[in-house]
Amino acid sequence: MPSALTQPAPVLGELKQQLTGELHTSPVMRKLYATDASEYQEFPQAVAFPADEADIATLIRFAARHRVGLIPRTAGTSLAGQVVGGGIVVDVGRRLNQILSLDAASRRVRVQPGVVRNELNHFLQPHGLLYGPETSTANRAMIGGMVGNNSCGSNSVVYGSAREHLVSCRGFLSDGTEVTFGPLDQEGLEQKCAGPEDSLEAKIYRFCRDLLGDKNNRELIAKNFPKSSIPRRNTGYALDLLMDARVFDPASEQPFNLCRLIAGSEGTLFFGVEFELDLNRLPPAHSALLCAHFADVDQSLRAVLHALPHQPFAVELLDRHILEATKRNIEQAKNRFFVQGDPGAILVVDIRHDDEAEVDRRLAEIVVALKADGLGYHFPILKGPDQARIWELRRAGQGLMSNVPGDAKPREIVEDTAVDVHDLPAYIAEFDTLMREKYHIECVYYAHAGSGELHTRPMFNLKTAEGLKTFRGVAEDIAALVKKYNGSLSGEHGDGRLRGEFIPFMVGEECFAMMRRVKETFDPLGIFNPGKIIDTPPMDTALRVSPDEETPQYDTFFDFSSTLGVLRAAEQCNGSGDCRKGHLAGGTMCPSYMATREEKHTTRARANILRHTLTHPRDALKPFDSGEVKEVMDLCLSCKACKSECPSNVDIAKLKAEFLQHYYDEHGVPLRSRMIANYTLFNKLVDVAPWAWNLLFGTAPIRRLLNRVNGFHPDRTIPLRHRTTLTRWFKKQPAQAAPKRKVYLFCDEFTEYNDVPVGQKAIKLLQRLGYEVVIPRHRESARTWLSKGLVRKASQIAEANVRLLAPLVTGETPLVGIEPSGILGFRDEYPDLVPGELKPAARALAKNCLLFSEFIEREIDAGRISADAFTDEPKSIHLHGHCFQKSLASITPSVRALSLPGNYTVTVIPSGCCGMAGSFGYEKEHYEVSMKVGELVLFPTVRKLPADTLVAAPGTSCRHQIHDGTGRTALHPAEILYDALKPG
Repeated sequence: MPSALTQPAPVLGELKQQLTGELHTSPVMRKLYATDASEYQEFPQAVAFPADEADIATLIRFAARHRVGLIPRTAGTSLAGQVVGGGIVVDVGRRLNQILSLDAASRRVRVQPGVVRNELNHFLQPHGLLYGPETSTANRAMIGGMVGNNSCGSNSVVYGSAREHLVSCRGFLSDGTEVTFGPLDQEGLEQKCAGPEDSLEAKIYRFCRDLLGDKNNRELIAKNFPKSSIPRRNTGYALDLLMDARVFDPASEQPFNLCRLIAGSEGTLFFGVEFELDLNRLPPAHSALLCAHFADVDQSLRAVLHALPHQPFAVELLDRHILEATKRNIEQAKNRFFVQGDPGAILVVDIRHDDEAEVDRRLAEIVVALKADGLGYHFPILKGPDQARIWELRRAGQGLMSNVPGDAKPREIVEDTAVDVHDLPAYIAEFDTLMREKYHIECVYYAHAGSGELHTRPMFNLKTAEGLKTFRGVAEDIAALVKKYNGSLSGEHGDGRLRGEFIPFMVGEECFAMMRRVKETFDPLGIFNPGKIIDTPPMDTALRVSPDEETPQYDTFFDFSSTLGVLRAAEQCNGSGDCRKGHLAGGTMCPSYMATREEKHTTRARANILRHTLTHPRDALKPFDSGEVKEVMDLCLSCKACKSECPSNVDIAKLKAEFLQHYYDEHGVPLRSRMIANYTLFNKLVDVAPWAWNLLFGTAPIRRLLNRVNGFHPDRTIPLRHRTTLTRWFKKQPAQAAPKRKVYLFCDEFTEYNDVPVGQKAIKLLQRLGYEVVIPRHRESARTWLSKGLVRKASQIAEANVRLLAPLVTGETPLVGIEPSGILGFRDEYPDLVPGELKPAARALAKNCLLFSEFIEREIDAGRISADAFTDEPKSIHLHGHCFQKSLASITPSVRALSLPGNYTVTVIPSGCCGMAGSFGYEKEHYEVSMKVGELVLFPTVRKLPADTLVAAPGTSCRHQIHDGTGRTALHPAEILYDALKPG
């Protein structure tokens, strides 16, 4: 293994000058790249972001000269510690991410390693093609990582793994030589072997020819490697697959191709910069999912064999632990609609065919077979959009299990074992017995039952000495059990730090010696991802947590009791990287990453840096006093998307606000932050002469100057003041005659002073529909204070509002809010801000605080509002939902409300965050990112709309951002509905 640099700082400084790209050695960056999605943590010496292939060659030459390891990395979602190490992490995802060419006729595409799998398929879809392997991380997993791990996914029963799709690959050997590996016949192999004596490429071909040309070696490999009937097998180097070539066996139809060895080699042999992939045609037009419910896992596994003869595209399992975890996740709780009772397991069988009747026939036959065998109790069949919801729930499995409260978590030890599918029931039965009887622990089971692989995760506390002992004990015992079934310890997640030390046991010392010779031939200096596959350190070292360390507890302003403390709230992030998805994947998380594509600006990075800091604070009395945390938190827009879209429910907006309050207590509150937080006070002062405010900020040259003085971007317009306030106007309105019901309106600070016309139309709409509107006495929403991290003041406001409103608001007389960020604070932050004695009242109040559109939807369902009150004229509306609405509620009520007029057509804009995020988009240092976020989806979509199409946006910040970014005026749904009322 390469030794550490003896003089890292000056030597790395020299390297930095040689690169076109970037090289970072700061503690912050090293901490952010010290982990992946595994249990491991090791600080690299540096993190490189190569700009081009020349930088890759420079890094390799440097590594060889200084004997330092290079750790290739793309999305960093590996579960076995493949991209954790003490050398230089080389992140190729940021710059080497282009689709280079497509030959649709031959179904081949050439890509760089940083191309995201789902974004590749978005590009291929118009050509009727797709790249088949689909990991659960496919919306952020990159091709380089998929090749390195030989990734598969749910549909591997049809599409196989990355290895089967890798036609050729181009990159660099450990001496810096550029090579291309691809298919060769006998003559081609001999030509490669006849290369110059000192050519590393020729040495590699000669070695492979001599090693696998030996019949005894081939027999030894066939005897000791996992069963060939197991499609998912990633045990060390794939010599068993490399030797399956016509040059060694005349009966084989396969050419010799070193790509079969490169795939699954975890970046230890070769640094790839270009991959040629074999593509699949798009799947059949018709599909349906059978979601069979079973009493236990054993029943579901026996049911698998009834499904396989019907040529399913996938057979996936979800056990009761996963299903239970969905109840705790805002987003996935919505996807439980098909679950009946509390099943021990659900088996999802995916049938596809060009004939819909054939799909129905196959599913019916499976159900008949299951019932005949006494397997299962409920057999829902789902079609259309519901299928996507099931797959979303399934893909969330890994992250969902991290939101189990406490330190006992489902651990990634033996989560990737694969056996012959016919052996799976017996194997899992033994597995389960071992867990229960020897270790007295439960295990989570889910995923690829149809391929002979379940992701098995025993639950225990790795922060204890006993837990660490269990960690190794389970690994050793299951390795022996897998070997008993001649299975593979890794099916798709790779060996990495976790399983590497068991490879000699799994394949025998003689076969492992062959693997060692492979590594020594390809990489004699050991610079490529050292410590993986060969010479792997013990699997119970270099872990994120240590059993000799207690979890510190800190006094906080928010109540973090649901996660057993603020540190455990950060620890819920398991690194699965759901926050690294791009804008084409849909959803909102994480807008700053979508705009920058930098790891530093992910939800994962923010959770990681906070975890590092609170685990080992510089000053135990001032644990939050960290410039590093402040730096990494800076581009968090507090959009709240992570609270729902992160399967682990890591609420970074809450954690950021908590951190900032402590940080400001030590360093003082910046003037601009005080100004923004005191939004309500400023507006009260301006209320004596709103015309003066409008004159100043409505005159572009003056506004630009004032913006610069206040720390806002000069190009950003500032909301103008209305000539009156909403409450002043409301007091002058005549009493309503004989209303049907009463509703309380929360007059948020934005509607009170700036969006008064929105509030006026909302009130008049409700009155016209027969409701008595009452604006009760209350304080501001506290949103401006929370957005700037001034939680102490926000908690005082929350307490006051709960005391004022809780006695009034009921299910019959709800509190309705016009601005999502204002009213949703009652449901989200308030219960965690008020003192203990007020929590029951705060929770009761939260249940009856409704978005304006939620109230309209409720009254539609109750039959108290109908389309009769509205126009029949046709109108097209495009709706952009507020981030809080998407995260904490739903945009469906807005769609239903806007669809009330009979001929109104509502289209949801597939945008995430608008980019404004309260004051974020105003601030000069954030303006550029704010606009980049808007340009991802929202701005281009709005610009293309015809002039007569209405743009709807419930959020005041969203409407302002749309105006500044496109010149279009967006309307609140209440305005649109009021304007749609029939006369009289």
